[in-house]
Amino acid sequence: MPLKITGKNPSGDLLKKIQQSPRYLNGGFQNLSDTPMMLQDTSYFDLIKKTMRKNRDVKPPVRLPSVITNLTQITADSPVVIWFGHSSYFIKINDTSILVDPVFSGNAAPVSFLVKAFAGSDVYGAADFPPIDYLILTHDHYDHLDYKTLLQFQSRVACVCCSLGVSSHLAYWGFDPAIIREMDWWQTVALKNDLTLTAVPARHFSGRGLQRCKTLWSSFVLKTPSHQLYLGGDSGYDTHFREIGEKFGPFSLALLESGQYNEAWPLIHMMPEQTVQAAIDLQAEVLLPVHWGKFSLALHPWNEPIERVTKAAELRQLTITTPLIGEPVILDQELPRKNWWKL
Repeated sequence: MPLKITGKNPSGDLLKKIQQSPRYLNGGFQNLSDTPMMLQDTSYFDLIKKTMRKNRDVKPPVRLPSVITNLTQITADSPVVIWFGHSSYFIKINDTSILVDPVFSGNAAPVSFLVKAFAGSDVYGAADFPPIDYLILTHDHYDHLDYKTLLQFQSRVACVCCSLGVSSHLAYWGFDPAIIREMDWWQTVALKNDLTLTAVPARHFSGRGLQRCKTLWSSFVLKTPSHQLYLGGDSGYDTHFREIGEKFGPFSLALLESGQYNEAWPLIHMMPEQTVQAAIDLQAEVLLPVHWGKFSLALHPWNEPIERVTKAAELRQLTITTPLIGEPVILDQELPRKNWWKL
């Protein structure tokens, strides 16, 4: 396994710093609620058997459609969000460019032949982007923190905002520590053009090797003078969504995971119906479901998450937007709602 790709856990002064966090106990970061990775009665043998016998429908039957948008020429009065499959997306607010959890290397694992991107889902690369003012990294899992992609953006990023401890990986990969602003939950940093970014709780875990929870995982609240966006990262359902909604809501848009779930690990990822409830808890006006459409990390059919989450949103009368990869979502103006996954 290439050691460079796996990164480096915090040590030295950084480790001393994160050990002061109220989230860091007994040698690692903790969730607000007890959160085992798997249910106690889960049979790992049965899970391995199911994994080895994945149905063909965990991947699309044909190449996915997409929209090619010129990312360097986006102009709009309202925030523009462009999703690239899974949990990677670009946000343009006036002249500020923000990129979240970019994974454009073609896979989401430490070795290139595992967890490969669906055909048609990897149509964007670093060269398609303008200079990035703020790179936001929610946590250090391979499907969110991609070594090869980050190296391609390294010279084009003015500032990195990340969860506490993730800077250890970045410094190991050559990022200048001076441009990194790592954040504990409930910490806020001021960005340019009257934007603010606050790290808030999520229910998940971290780790790129055998050790877990040595770095923090977060969701983020992005506040503009006219809108608020919730950048969800990965999270199981819990009471933190309601707390965040009470502290910061309402939100113009919530980007929330809906995909890669399994009944064996129900506390670290949400079922699609819980995604809708989380959006309601957050007081979100619009839901954009992510964490699907690019990688198969679970056993469900590739399009099951979007089918279930759109049905649940309709039942709960929650507005949902379902853009193609690369299709702009313009708040207050354009909310794509095509059922494009019905191939």
